[in-house]
Amino acid sequence: MKKIGVLGAGTWGMALARMLCVSGHTVSVWSALANEVEEFAATRRHPNLPGMVIPEEIAFTGDIAEICKDKDILLFAVPSPFVRATARQAAAYIPDGQIIVDVAKGIEANTLKTMTQIIADELKNPTVKLVALSGPTHAEEVARDLPTTIVSACEDMEVAKFVQDVFFNTCMRVYTNEDVLGVELSGAMKNIIALASGIAVGLGYGDNTKAALMTRGIAEIARLGSAMGCNSQTFLGLAGIGDLIVTATSVHSRNNRCGMLLGKGIPPQEAIKQVGMVVEGINALPAAMRLAEQYHVELPIMTAVNDVVNGTITPEQAVSYLMSREKSAE
Repeated sequence: MKKIGVLGAGTWGMALARMLCVSGHTVSVWSALANEVEEFAATRRHPNLPGMVIPEEIAFTGDIAEICKDKDILLFAVPSPFVRATARQAAAYIPDGQIIVDVAKGIEANTLKTMTQIIADELKNPTVKLVALSGPTHAEEVARDLPTTIVSACEDMEVAKFVQDVFFNTCMRVYTNEDVLGVELSGAMKNIIALASGIAVGLGYGDNTKAALMTRGIAEIARLGSAMGCNSQTFLGLAGIGDLIVTATSVHSRNNRCGMLLGKGIPPQEAIKQVGMVVEGINALPAAMRLAEQYHVELPIMTAVNDVVNGTITPEQAVSYLMSREKSAE
């Protein structure tokens, strides 16, 4: 059994911490928020994961040096806007050769770096092994031991397989992939398409519209990924179309819920407030627009969502724009 340190006590970090603990691993969780450390240690409950009991064996700490010490795996589970600051804070305590698994999904707006690239940028340690763990995995279902699949992506396939072995159990089936950039790009961009799907629902549209947005949405993601040198097969797998389907359709999806509110005419900041958690799709929009320009790739759905979020057009106008675009082959 392995020793695992989890950085971040949000729903995804805690669902994985519980799963790994139940599998027999020794798990500790770090949070930058002292009140979270105290509350979770005392109540053994997470307010956004009703029904999940946090095992007594899981230890909590607010000391980042402690969480980084003597671990087989460090799991970065903080929201994407906080990955850089967390990596910077942890850098002095991470040993050579450390395996770091990132589960945050996003692309930094000003640098256009993925989450593993941000961590590498801050650690400045070429011996560290970085893995992106991504797929159709809502924390609410993993917390209930419902069958789930995920992808362990690393350029070093031996490390990818090591992480596969650690996370693999009767409820979590783990696949490997060498295309780290494709996996991370999918995880960030699908959130934008999920916003679009939610907007369609908020406008009162049906399954035909959602199917169109998901299908053409994955085409946009794959088009961008191909221009960036990714493996096209990645976008047809779990980290691509799989994650897009679950995020664009599930009641658990923050991006889907936020999109529904936008479709009903609720302003973006109020929609985010009502969702009550980080909406990664909105955070990913600036990077998506810059990448489209840099790689000369047309992203009509993502551009329409960006215009809705920025207040340039209404959701109804976005639909009119998408439906009246110049005719083309699929």
